[in-house]
Amino acid sequence: MSTFISLDDVRREQFDWGVIGWRLVPTHGANHLVVMDVELQPGGGHDFHRHSGQEEMIIVKLGAITQFVGEESRSLTAGDSAFVPEGVVHASFNDSEQTAYLQVVISPSLGGETGYGLEEVADQEPWASLRAGDRG
Repeated sequence: MSTFISLDDVRREQFDWGVIGWRLVPTHGANHLVVMDVELQPGGGHDFHRHSGQEEMIIVKLGAITQFVGEESRSLTAGDSAFVPEGVVHASFNDSEQTAYLQVVISPSLGGETGYGLEEVADQEPWASLRAGDRG
């Protein structure tokens, strides 16, 4: 179990929508929390999804995003945050011209390598139509 986690200990993983830095995961001894450093490149975004059994807090550290929680959206900038209740569909999009940096906290940890579980729903309605013009 790790009490201190250096930046070198944060495993980075590239996805088609951005980068996750796995800051706190079960292999660090976390039973209740998952903490991620997330980078969203300009024009990128984590499309509509939900986490069954997990709550989420998204904190914008630098840059700006359009955050959906359910069908409601809001522009968030550095220092703003969004709480996503368990099972609620949400998405984060970077519509700006600079990389957005987020800190994401999810609870509880589901175990396994990342402690994180999700169901993609971007191809289902009403989510498929909400940003259809942005998907090209």
